[in-house]
Amino acid sequence: MKTCFRDATVILHRDDRPVVLEHHSIVVEDALVAALGPAGDIDRLVASAPPDQILDASRHIIVPGLINTHHHLFQSLTRCLQPVQTAPLFEWLTQLYQRWQHLDYETHKLAAQVSIAELLLGGCTTTSDHHYLFPPARDIRLEAVLEAADELGIRIHACRGSMSVGQSKGGLPPDSCAEDEQRVLADCERVLDRFHDPRPGSMRRIDLAPCAPFNVSPELLVDTAMLARQRGVLLHTHAAETLDEERYCLDRFGCRPIEYLRRHHWLGPDVYLAHCVHLNAEEIELLARTRTAVAHCPSSNMRLGSGPPPIRDMLDRGVVVGLGVDGSSSNDGGSLTVEMRQSLLLQRVVRGAGAMTPAEAFSMATRGGAAVLGRPELGNIEPGCPADLVLYRADDIALAGAVAHDPLAALVLCQPPRPDRVLVHGRTVVVDGRLTRVDAGALAERFNTVARRFR
Repeated sequence: MKTCFRDATVILHRDDRPVVLEHHSIVVEDALVAALGPAGDIDRLVASAPPDQILDASRHIIVPGLINTHHHLFQSLTRCLQPVQTAPLFEWLTQLYQRWQHLDYETHKLAAQVSIAELLLGGCTTTSDHHYLFPPARDIRLEAVLEAADELGIRIHACRGSMSVGQSKGGLPPDSCAEDEQRVLADCERVLDRFHDPRPGSMRRIDLAPCAPFNVSPELLVDTAMLARQRGVLLHTHAAETLDEERYCLDRFGCRPIEYLRRHHWLGPDVYLAHCVHLNAEEIELLARTRTAVAHCPSSNMRLGSGPPPIRDMLDRGVVVGLGVDGSSSNDGGSLTVEMRQSLLLQRVVRGAGAMTPAEAFSMATRGGAAVLGRPELGNIEPGCPADLVLYRADDIALAGAVAHDPLAALVLCQPPRPDRVLVHGRTVVVDGRLTRVDAGALAERFNTVARRFR
């Protein structure tokens, strides 16, 4: 299948900077971008080899698919739950574990479908999902997330997470949520063998992701890192999210969270850390030197009152930073377009109006996210790369006036619009602002019935 998107405003990266190209066309053939150039040049190209369809994109802004570097898809079950609407992280987790321990396979899959649907409708084409909840008494397997991603059409890094230190051993989760560590490692091997696809452009990869210092043992951290490096896959965990976590690490381990990770071989170009809110200058330099990446989740950090991370300092020192929506229970949304805006505004609250530009926020959501996930083929629009494209209506009232001055800034600073069309790997998953593979209304109605059981 060959499609030409004709005469659009295209925003892409050249020399690691976003640029706006007016009156450009994109040819997509099967899963890849086949051609890109001024509309007149592409008209002449397709005249000799006509595509299957030519779509008028003259009223559209086309951007690379947005990349979400941190999520907990199952948490859509408990968003806006009243008892935790004003709770900080540790209290929030303690209450929610009591509900999450009742998760089952079908509910997990349904929750993942809802979260993925929201991501796609926000312009996200690739997501990481950090699933760490595997109560031994319940049927919870990573397959639930993989099936949901496949059915809705999103590209996924499914993280086989883990929690092995329950409350009886000084951890945060109830013992009913803690796994045997040998079981964890065996299942990591199983999902890697069955599902990990390392090829460029692959729709499915597996990362290994112990949850956090307050719910896994040092031995599991080390063993997981060894396994990941033997298999050539990424490592992911939470780090330095709250002052409670910092105090926990100081009291239990005698060091701050980043130093704790360093001691257990958890820094490097194959590691991406969620949050990194509470870092000092030396820790930022350490992340930069080791090329450890960061998933920045601005809405979640504000929602839980965790604090503003020093993203400006990280970027200035060369730390690789992408954006994440985080779990739906701590956001409580799932739009990467919203996170672009929030990342910019949060840094400006802390550091002033010049702290972050729209171009920097856009880059974190695209090329930054691709770098975090080790996917250089993603996050841009160029011939040969996967056709992950998001089309916004330039005549959307939310962007009126702004697109006449700066289309890129319009997408970041204005009220985030819903995409008109979304392609993942050349397949159309959103058209006319609606999902193509599922009835969103019916999905939401069914899910609301299930979610009431988790009050």
